[in-house]
Amino acid sequence: MSFDIEVGQSTHRGPRDGLEDFAATARPAPQDEAWGVIAAIADGVSTGGLGLEAAQTTVLGLVSDYYATPATWDTSVALDRVIAAQNAWLVDHNRRRQGVKTDTGQAMTAMTTLTALVLRGHGFTLAHVGDSRAYLIRAGECTQLTQDHTLGPLEFQNGLTRAVGLDDGVRVDYIEGDLQIGDTFVLTTDGVHGALKAKQLRALSEQGSAQEACDALVSKAVNGGGRDNATALVIRIKGLAAALLEDAERRGRLLPVPPRLKEGDVLDGLRVQADVFSNGVHRLYRVLDERTGQLMALKTLHEARASDPEERAMLAHEAWLGARVTERDARGWVKVFEPQQPTAFYTLFEWHAGTTLAAMLASKHRFNVLDIIEGATTVARSLGRLHQHGVIHRDIKPDNIHLGEDGLWRVFDLGVALSGKEPKALRELHAGTPSYMNPEQWSPDPAESQANAQSDLFALGVTLYQWLTGRLPYGDIEPYQTARYRRDPVAPSRIRPDVPIWLDHIVLKAVAREQRQRFETAEELLLALERGASRPLSAPPSTPLMSRDPLVLWKIALGISVLFNLLLIYWLVFLPRS
Repeated sequence: MSFDIEVGQSTHRGPRDGLEDFAATARPAPQDEAWGVIAAIADGVSTGGLGLEAAQTTVLGLVSDYYATPATWDTSVALDRVIAAQNAWLVDHNRRRQGVKTDTGQAMTAMTTLTALVLRGHGFTLAHVGDSRAYLIRAGECTQLTQDHTLGPLEFQNGLTRAVGLDDGVRVDYIEGDLQIGDTFVLTTDGVHGALKAKQLRALSEQGSAQEACDALVSKAVNGGGRDNATALVIRIKGLAAALLEDAERRGRLLPVPPRLKEGDVLDGLRVQADVFSNGVHRLYRVLDERTGQLMALKTLHEARASDPEERAMLAHEAWLGARVTERDARGWVKVFEPQQPTAFYTLFEWHAGTTLAAMLASKHRFNVLDIIEGATTVARSLGRLHQHGVIHRDIKPDNIHLGEDGLWRVFDLGVALSGKEPKALRELHAGTPSYMNPEQWSPDPAESQANAQSDLFALGVTLYQWLTGRLPYGDIEPYQTARYRRDPVAPSRIRPDVPIWLDHIVLKAVAREQRQRFETAEELLLALERGASRPLSAPPSTPLMSRDPLVLWKIALGISVLFNLLLIYWLVFLPRS
């Protein structure tokens, strides 16, 4: 989904003989929509004689080169790199022109102010150098977002303290914020905001279309005694693009963690009904959206972790990832919602009354085999869609599988999932529950111990085994222990006779000790479950003793050697000699 915006642009040379302002807006090509929309305005410094050249090359270079930056870069990083490159280019050209004078005897230089706006996801980023300006008009209020880099107030200024092309290193101000539908951004050069008061600017910016508003701003400034070129850009936000991880991370950095909430408290129109859960890291509340009447689960950080940047980043990643996974198809998942205009840092989940598979197993609930197959099929299908997104769950277990009162099974908790964009601390975390982790994750080699899609399938296999039998295939493994896989699991049908043989084969294949014997994809496991007895899998081969315990031959040899030596000693000491 791309932005729905209305853009207007107008410029006039005013009382000046020449025009040294320049502005441009660029929308992304379909394949570049992740980069968002960029707009920039620049006011070339006239005293150097090359103001238009500086303004034009800086704006055009920025709006084109921005789309060539890697998508993995933060917006501010991308802007900083491009602006720094443009600054270096101008500084180099200025050095080459040393000694060249303008008609007025000034050194010929190319310098410019710059104010650039990027709309990306549900947020905006401003980059600012000099005395051009950016305003945000929201709910009838006009806010100046930038600060002038001048030696004094606008009416008394006698020089810029910062400009692109002025020094080897350019200091850029960056401003970030959330977008709202109905926002209007106004970018102006000093020929406009130097002649208009804030109230006039707000009133004119809301007139007619965006183009009509621009024309009105420039006309009013020029006719109102403006002493410079006058240029204005007006951008009206009518629809937002899809949310990005940057949006969630920005909220995680900027918004406060709410204090501990109690029943009856209201946060952003969400009334707390119950304090459901706390583990020292997160808090979970059941809340009612008073606007829609919908029940939701609100998850936030525990107050003790409120200042932990890593925990903030991980919760932001979980919120973004959950919304991304469930945006188009939430079947088999707990749907995640993005808070609207939040005043605190939290995320929202669809509330489903019911219980987890872990709680049902703990209560000794006996499931019908057909119901288990149906539930496992739902989870396998959910994992398949997750893996298609390039995401690894890393913590599939009964605690994270929920049966709602509507009779539907759902997977939840993407708190330790890997998406390729996860924070470094999360990536390096050896996450998962030991009893459900595949043997490769216990390898001392970091390359082999990384979780992958097969890790999720192994965990689902362990869960299915436990679902059927109430036991774990390799026994319970404590967090401080190292898992051992010295024996093949007992077939579920030997513990529970009503388990069909074809299901035995699927479960044993899913939890096989050897990686090559297991399912490679969720689709393969799903197909096996759906085919059932009609096209059963063959029984997986038993793991050879040498594979289960490579030292076994040495142990046997040592045992035989000890026995032989004991017999020899007995013969030498006790048997009569002739």
